[in-house]
Amino acid sequence: MDSKSGKIVIDALNKISSEYKKTIVMVMHDPQMASYCDRIILLKDGKILEEVKKGSNRETFYQTILSKMAEL
Repeated sequence: MDSKSGKIVIDALNKISSEYKKTIVMVMHDPQMASYCDRIILLKDGKILEEVKKGSNRETFYQTILSKMAEL
C-alpha cells in the first residue's frame, strides 16, 4: 500500500477505534505507518522483544521505531 492510501486506512481505523472504543490490532512491516499507532510491539521469530508507546510527537515515535528495528 502506498503512503497516501496507508494514511487514509490508518485515519479510518483510528476513527473507528475512537468512536466504538475498540482496540485494533494490526500487523505491519512499515515503520512509517506504525508511527501512526499508539503503541507497537516488536516481534522477532515469533517472540515479543519490546513494547514501544507513542509520546506526544509522531516524528520522535517514528525515529524510535527505526532505532529499535535497527537493533533487531
